[in-house]
Amino acid sequence: MSHEQLPTEQPAVVTCGLPYANGNLHVGHLRSYVAGDLFSRALRRVGQQTAFVCGSDMHGTPVAVNAAEEGVEPREFALEYHEQYKERFPQFNVEFDNYGHTDDETNTEITREFVRSWIDNDHVHEKEIQVAYDPEADQWLPDRYVEGTCPYCGEKARGDECDEGCQRHLEPGEVEDPTSTLTGNPAEYRTREHKFLRLSDFQEYLQGFLDRLEGTERAQSQPREWIEGELEDLCITRDMDWGIDYPGGVAPEEQRGEGGTAAGAEDDLVLYVWVDAPIEYVSSTKQYTDRVGTDTFDWEQAWKVDGEEAHGTHWDDEWSEASGEIIHLIGPDIIQHHCVFWPAMLRGTGYNEPRAVLATGFVGIDGKSLSTSRGRAVWASEYLDEGFHPDLFRYYTATGSGLENDVDFSWDRFQQRVNGELVGNLGNFCYRGLLFAQRNYDGTPDANPSEEVTERIEAAIETFETAIAEYDIRTLGQVAVDLADFGNEYIQQNEPWNLVDDEPETAAQVIRDCVQLAKACALLMQPVMPEKAEALWAQLGEDGSVHDPELSAALETPPAEFDEPDELFTRVEDETIEALNEKLRERVSESDDEDDGDEESVDLPALADDRISFEQFQDIDMRVGEITAAEPIDGADELVRLEVDIGLEHRQVVAGLKQLHDTDDLPGTRVVLLANMEQAELFGHESNGMVLAAGEEADLLTTHEDAALGTKIR
Repeated sequence: MSHEQLPTEQPAVVTCGLPYANGNLHVGHLRSYVAGDLFSRALRRVGQQTAFVCGSDMHGTPVAVNAAEEGVEPREFALEYHEQYKERFPQFNVEFDNYGHTDDETNTEITREFVRSWIDNDHVHEKEIQVAYDPEADQWLPDRYVEGTCPYCGEKARGDECDEGCQRHLEPGEVEDPTSTLTGNPAEYRTREHKFLRLSDFQEYLQGFLDRLEGTERAQSQPREWIEGELEDLCITRDMDWGIDYPGGVAPEEQRGEGGTAAGAEDDLVLYVWVDAPIEYVSSTKQYTDRVGTDTFDWEQAWKVDGEEAHGTHWDDEWSEASGEIIHLIGPDIIQHHCVFWPAMLRGTGYNEPRAVLATGFVGIDGKSLSTSRGRAVWASEYLDEGFHPDLFRYYTATGSGLENDVDFSWDRFQQRVNGELVGNLGNFCYRGLLFAQRNYDGTPDANPSEEVTERIEAAIETFETAIAEYDIRTLGQVAVDLADFGNEYIQQNEPWNLVDDEPETAAQVIRDCVQLAKACALLMQPVMPEKAEALWAQLGEDGSVHDPELSAALETPPAEFDEPDELFTRVEDETIEALNEKLRERVSESDDEDDGDEESVDLPALADDRISFEQFQDIDMRVGEITAAEPIDGADELVRLEVDIGLEHRQVVAGLKQLHDTDDLPGTRVVLLANMEQAELFGHESNGMVLAAGEEADLLTTHEDAALGTKIR
């Protein structure tokens, strides 16, 4: 990668985390794919050569388990969902340059090349480990064939991750109290030899990598805790049939046996799914080059690194500068895989490292966590079946909050933002401005744009370019709406309809400005709402496609003539939203009776086995406090800035209470404050302490009597 500000002269590859070919897509899945598509389009808008690639994750135990339940082969099962995803993404205007899958020939070959390179460079070793085994089924239990308890937080864990607690990656043998998903019986741990990628070889490199890494704060900071101290090696094999065979050290094609298995391979071991899954990013880019040619995009220039230093453990800026800009957009639960495992895998093969990793926040539904198993989800197909335009969802999910923040999908907020920001603002301005221009001037008036409007468009372009450099997805999606907001104020202040007869030159000047603003809106909105931008471009009478010009075209003169425009957006009606809300309530109620508020049915986390000493407890400084002021933080769905009086001093604290408490009611509330919590900065606000609360509803802890402010909790 380069260290230059985007755009650069090097080719860029933008990827999204591979969707697992194991179920239907919902609005939570789509968040990162829309963001990836938006960012790719924005990069091209400013002249960056870009490939946007992805593919379906076909391997792993969940596919094997579910395929067995349906009585079909894993490949057949996964391919059905792969084809569904290939069809679904374009329906949301998510247009990958290439969309492959991990079981295709290209990825199989490149994955084997990666592993052989690790072997050749002595990064792979073998050791005995404890692996879950089902005596009744007489079968080893890789990953999702075993369930139990996370050894780190005590929450429910499935195979290779703590999916209901700390989200930590778990190695084979770490899950406590293992149970076989095949029989439901307790599993037992037995000794088994497996292959490991020696991550300790890359510890110094990874520390430097995280210093260089760009993107969201969580992706930069969270992995540091995983690489401090002794870095555990990654088990890269599993005991199962479905996957890419562990290749051993045999490389040539002619030495491979029948069925694609490498001669000398471990017949009963396949590669861990998190080996071949990220390598699909490389494979999909190669497939794109194979289709369009190296003159259009050279995958090797983007991914490969030349020079002897490529396999070493020390970073060399000379050879790193020669490679492309790799940018990953992922969900919050796979940061460790992309910021620890993946750069080590690339480094061990002599490939380019990621320039940036952008991790989204989680997506909830109406204030509660999204749960596909409980039916608490809004399905991608459901959205389309209602007849909503895909660009409305793209705008809603991209601009509702910062990319890294947790967001809440709500049909009511969807309606409010579509009707207010798109129909009432962007659509209203463009329609009224172009309609007035067409009816009075047959198109663009013969006048020069004013200095005020020219400067405002230039400022919007600068905002757009800065947002790219800062990976600010929300601003990239919002900039056109903000410009239209200015346009609405401009047209209202100047009232051209009152100037046509008495001051025709002034009226022409105002409408000329409005048409120029509409053209700029079309170009700026294209990354987030590509179809609607194309429609506005056509209404302006412009030649070609809105996807082709660079951003500077926003200041070029619009066509002298164009036809009467149509309204870009349609209001979302109350009865439509009421029906959707009722449908969601019924679905959740039928599948999750726990949501009825029955306290006895609350799914409580297991108690922690590890105990702390009394001396350790004495180190925890909790104080009685009182909230004296509270205000929501702009741009954050959940965060509130609090002023808390703890007797000895006032503390500023940032707390996630916005969606769970009325901010105006918080002042005067007695709370318990963790006073010796490490300071942090959230959304530009210092947080000096932590207010304690119970459960997902943030039930604030307080005192029974009127203890003095600052009293220490004992």
